[in-house]
Amino acid sequence: MNILLVGGSGFIGTHLSEQLLARDHDVTVLSRSPDSGTLPDGVETAMGDVTAYDSIESAFEGQDVVYNLVALSPLFEPKGGNEMHDRLHRGGTENCVRGAEKHDIEQFVQLSALGADPDGPTHYIRAKGRAEEHVQDSELDWTIFRPSVVFGDGGEFLSFTRKLTPPVLAPLPGGGKTRFQPIYIADLVEMLADSIEDERHVGETYEIGGPEVLELAEVAKLTRQARGQSVKILPIPMALAGIGLSVAGAIPGVPMGRDQFRSLQFDNTTTTNDISAFDIERSELTTLPSYLGVDRR
Repeated sequence: MNILLVGGSGFIGTHLSEQLLARDHDVTVLSRSPDSGTLPDGVETAMGDVTAYDSIESAFEGQDVVYNLVALSPLFEPKGGNEMHDRLHRGGTENCVRGAEKHDIEQFVQLSALGADPDGPTHYIRAKGRAEEHVQDSELDWTIFRPSVVFGDGGEFLSFTRKLTPPVLAPLPGGGKTRFQPIYIADLVEMLADSIEDERHVGETYEIGGPEVLELAEVAKLTRQARGQSVKILPIPMALAGIGLSVAGAIPGVPMGRDQFRSLQFDNTTTTNDISAFDIERSELTTLPSYLGVDRR
């Protein structure tokens, strides 16, 4: 099949390209500044900005499947402010759906996020929820994925955690009790690729998480352990952390804004892990400790 990866030059798109090429699909990556040197051999590139429909419309011509992977990180406040989430996630998705409908795309796969909700607590979650609504209301055959945080080579979750929690002593809002369900990139892209090869995935929304639920403090200790370091978590009451961010906009040295702080007030875990829809058992998934080469203590 001819497959277009919108926003496919990033972490997930690069790994997904490799998976799709291995399955003998023809892959084109559409992004604002595609660099063929950073993409797998055999990937075609197209240039465009999802917030400008006319710049991307022609890339949909002749494609069978579209993956919308465009995303701003929920871990950092974007340049231009948190309003950029709505512009890129909702507005960009509307333009992608418009292009896909015009060119009769067979299937549209939307990469969303756990907790996506038009009325959610953060700009990121609200924008992702509004984007989902637009996909679901379209004339397309669609599939939506809501993964938890994704880890692997080239990912930002672990590097963000290291920035947030320096070795020896690390202050964390709420003591780092927010729970995550990290999914390994290779496991996720296998399911993303499977979703276009079976009609039973059309019209489905999947919550996808890894085999373990870990608190942020546990993730911090594992990442430091992998480097032969240790860290002690200094709990900061959520209310106090929130006041500090409201007054200062950010805690000095901490890569977090107010929206990112709000995201730590709810867990990033699945209600029902939908890996079973892809005939995968939890025991088959890669755990974060095994990826880091350490034992969970």
